[in-house]
Amino acid sequence: MPLTIKQRSRGGNFYLRGSIAGVSVRESTGTNDRRAAEAIRVRREAEILERVALGRSAGRTFAEAALTYLETGGEARFLGPLLEYFGPDRRLAEIDNAAVNAAAAALYPGAAASTINRQVITPIAAIENLAAEDDMRAARRFRRRRVSDARLRWLTPAEAERLLTEAEPRMRPLIAFLLGTGARAGEALALQRADLHLDTRQAFLARAEGRQTKNGFPRMVRYPARVARLLAASGLPDAGAVFRTPKGAAYKLRDAGGGQIQAAFNKARDAAKLGADVTPHTCRHTWATWFDAATGDFGQLLDLGGWRSVSTAQRYRKIAPDSLAADLAAHGWAFGRDRPEAEAAPETSSPRMRPRRA
Repeated sequence: MPLTIKQRSRGGNFYLRGSIAGVSVRESTGTNDRRAAEAIRVRREAEILERVALGRSAGRTFAEAALTYLETGGEARFLGPLLEYFGPDRRLAEIDNAAVNAAAAALYPGAAASTINRQVITPIAAIENLAAEDDMRAARRFRRRRVSDARLRWLTPAEAERLLTEAEPRMRPLIAFLLGTGARAGEALALQRADLHLDTRQAFLARAEGRQTKNGFPRMVRYPARVARLLAASGLPDAGAVFRTPKGAAYKLRDAGGGQIQAAFNKARDAAKLGADVTPHTCRHTWATWFDAATGDFGQLLDLGGWRSVSTAQRYRKIAPDSLAADLAAHGWAFGRDRPEAEAAPETSSPRMRPRRA
């Protein structure tokens, strides 16, 4: 039997009652206007019939699919704005490239292509892919924004030296750690003393206070002896966060980590007469370029940098002269392979420069 609309009290909202195709319905229409409630009734009946006829996926909402995605271990980092934008009733089948473009324009006006890819298209595609897998159907493909590879900035050893010299004493070990490990700023701020191993010059970047490394990819990173010496001389705490605020407290962790140290970093950068294009994240680009020049080991670069995509790692390592390896060694940035004692081995010739993406 078709659904009916009933009003509990004069002036109150209309409610849907009844069952159709074996599906019982008892819910509010959210309106006290009879014509609007009737339209909602017709639409609700159509949704139920379509779901019954074509399967569960036809009527599944984006919110429902997102919940399934989260329940199976999906990343929640950028879902909040998307769920708020699409609302509880937007069907997953209705979200096409036009809908994605509209969401991007509404949520992140003027944002860079990489931001749209990361915070809109990637999570929507992940939800769609899982739903398609559950329904044994082909997943809809979403067009990604073309990302320019124009970010070429990395620091030479001499520039890094100026930055460290001008940095406040408390910031110096942190900046050196970023340069020596390629850790993201947020990962460094979340580092716990128990996960810092000075004897082997390693640090484990993993979950901290309910958060996890970007992409949920915990890893062990290595750092040169110079970083270890700065860390050891900095007065490390016995427990808790390694890097602290000027008041000695642990930094408040955020999903997009790094902004907490921006002011102090910028102060050192400006004093070192480096451009505004140098940010804490430039240290990650710098490490990738340095490590590649010093070792020529792209597999290790991929693992230690925490990248799952080869193309992403290629964007981080920059074209550098063959002299960079020797220059790094002269400034104390000797990147050993597996053991601290590897740095005591004689310096090998600089690796042949290979074409690589900027």
